[in-house]
Amino acid sequence: MKTNRTKEINQKETTLTDMTITVVGLGNMGRGMALTLHRAGFTVVGSDIDAGARQRLSDDGITTLSPESIGHSDVYLLSLPTSEHVREVLKGSQGLLLRAETDSVIMDTSTSDPVISRQLAADVEKAGLAWLDAPVSGGPAGAINGQLGMLLGGATATVERMRPVLDALAVKTTHVGGPGSGHVVKLANNYLCAAHLLTTAEAVAMARRAGVDPEACLQGLNSGSGRSAVSEINFPRWILSGSFDSGFTMGLMRKDLHLAYRTAHELGLPDGLLKHVLDTWHAAPEALPDAEDFNCVAHRMLEAADRGVSEHREDDQQ
Repeated sequence: MKTNRTKEINQKETTLTDMTITVVGLGNMGRGMALTLHRAGFTVVGSDIDAGARQRLSDDGITTLSPESIGHSDVYLLSLPTSEHVREVLKGSQGLLLRAETDSVIMDTSTSDPVISRQLAADVEKAGLAWLDAPVSGGPAGAINGQLGMLLGGATATVERMRPVLDALAVKTTHVGGPGSGHVVKLANNYLCAAHLLTTAEAVAMARRAGVDPEACLQGLNSGSGRSAVSEINFPRWILSGSFDSGFTMGLMRKDLHLAYRTAHELGLPDGLLKHVLDTWHAAPEALPDAEDFNCVAHRMLEAADRGVSEHREDDQQ
C-alpha cells in the first residue's frame, strides 16, 4: 500500500514538472497565479508587453519572455484586461494561433465578452488547440495564495485535463457549460456583487440614520436572509475598516457592468435593475475615479448617513 502511494505521488510530481504553463499578462492577478503555479511544481514562464512587469516576476525566480519570444507551452493562461487584448494575443500578427503547437490549451482567466469568447473558442479549436474560459474571483490575495474561485466554460474533457492546474489555483471550481459560459456567469456574478454593494450600503445607511451601529447592523443582516458576500466580507474587510484595498477597481467593475448590460441587451432582455445599477455606478465619475477601489461606491451613502445623523443631533440640541 505504501509503495503504491509513493508511486502515485511520484507520478503526480512528474506530471507537474513536465507541464509547462505560460502566463500571459503579469498584472496583480497574472503574477499571483504564476507564483502559485510555480510553487505547485509546474514549469512556469511569464510574458507581458510591459518590461517592468516581466522584471518583477523574473526577480521572483520565474523565467519571463517578451510576447514575440513566447514558445511552446502545454497551457497558455491569459490574464488580460479585455476581450480585445485576448483577441490580439491569439490572432495578432504574432498570435498564439500561429505559434502554439497542436493540442495546447488556451485558458482565459480574464473577465471577457462571452460573444467574443465563443468566436475565439471556435478559432482556437479549428487550429487544433483546446479552449477553456476560467474567469476568477478572489482578487490578488486569492491569486497569490491559490485560493481563487473559478467559473469554467469548455469541454468536459478539457476541464478534466486541466484539473491539476485548477486544483493548484482554486479552492472551488464550477463547470457551467461550453465555451463562453464561464464568462456569462462571471458577468452575472459581478452584476449581483455591484448591486449588493448598493443595496447593502443603503440598508446600513438607513440603520445608521436610525441610530444603529453599522457593525451591529451587519451582524443582524448576516444572521438572516439578507446576507451576501458583500455584507459578510466586503463591508467588514474593506469598507468599515476604511482600507479600500481589495485590488479591484471602480473602472474594472464599470467595464464588467457594461459587458453584462450589453450581453443582456443582445439577448433581448428588457431594461431592468441592471440598467439602474449600471447608471448608478457611472454617476459622478469625478468623485469616484476609475482607479479607486470598487468598494468606495458604498462610501458616499455611508457618508450621507453620517451627515444626516450629525444634522439630526444638531437640531435636537437647538
